[in-house]
Amino acid sequence: MKQVRILFLIMGVVLASGIARGQDELLSMFDTPGKSSVDYTTATFKMTRVVIGQSAELAPQGNLFFVISHHFGALNTGYNNLFGLKQASIRLGLDLGITRWMSVGIGLNTDRTTWDGFLKFKVLRQSKGGKVMPVTLDVLAGTAARTDKVSLPGKDFQFSHRLNYNLEVLVARKFSNSLSFQLMPSYIHKNLVPKPEDKNNIFTLGAGGRVKLSQRVSVNAEYHHLFSGQVVSEKAYDSFSVGVDIETGGHVFQVFLTNSAGMHESSFLTETAGKWSNGEIFLGFNISRIFTLWEK
Repeated sequence: MKQVRILFLIMGVVLASGIARGQDELLSMFDTPGKSSVDYTTATFKMTRVVIGQSAELAPQGNLFFVISHHFGALNTGYNNLFGLKQASIRLGLDLGITRWMSVGIGLNTDRTTWDGFLKFKVLRQSKGGKVMPVTLDVLAGTAARTDKVSLPGKDFQFSHRLNYNLEVLVARKFSNSLSFQLMPSYIHKNLVPKPEDKNNIFTLGAGGRVKLSQRVSVNAEYHHLFSGQVVSEKAYDSFSVGVDIETGGHVFQVFLTNSAGMHESSFLTETAGKWSNGEIFLGFNISRIFTLWEK
């Protein structure tokens, strides 16, 4: 499939860039004194999520992010359902910064009682001065496991069938203090799919951005394109989310609208059943609290 080849090409280019960066850093150990200092870019995004998808930001080393994510029901369910306010889907997540270049995360989703976890690595970091790097690049590897009761008539349902995996490359650039942009090619593998015509290996290509309105407020948006012919037996649409980030001291509050009910990658990237034009839009919010566990 042409789109898949293009996606692999993108991943190959960015990973090759990461190898080149490692070589540059090794050579920089032998630079002569007096070279101008390196100015690394910070706060490309305010949080580790653009909206519901991962951003190129890591939890700082020694810091723990406690994130409560909440999605209400669809707005088009009408007044009897208070336009979705009677329904709720929740994710409780912890993101921990292990080093300056690696963080780990875990989350519990009420949707099908799903546990998810990930490792995120920073390969490149945007900088200027003594070292010029035009982008920040992260690689993220994650998994998700359903723990609800599942019955498949005539089939032996094993634990491995509950598992999905995802691999993402996050390429971000902060163009100014007010504008940031990110590309997000993603690969998802599902050990079990509903029907034989559905693909176990699924590719998406996403893009997201942030526009800063004031010192504490920004508007964020993200879009993930699901290439056709991969999810066939069930309706699945491209995920689109738009929201506002509000920083309040040690908290960051994100409120958003999205057509995705799920909050982990294998769900919102491949199982988005809502359609904006039909009013299948979910009001949601994220609340993040930062705790310092140890000093750098």
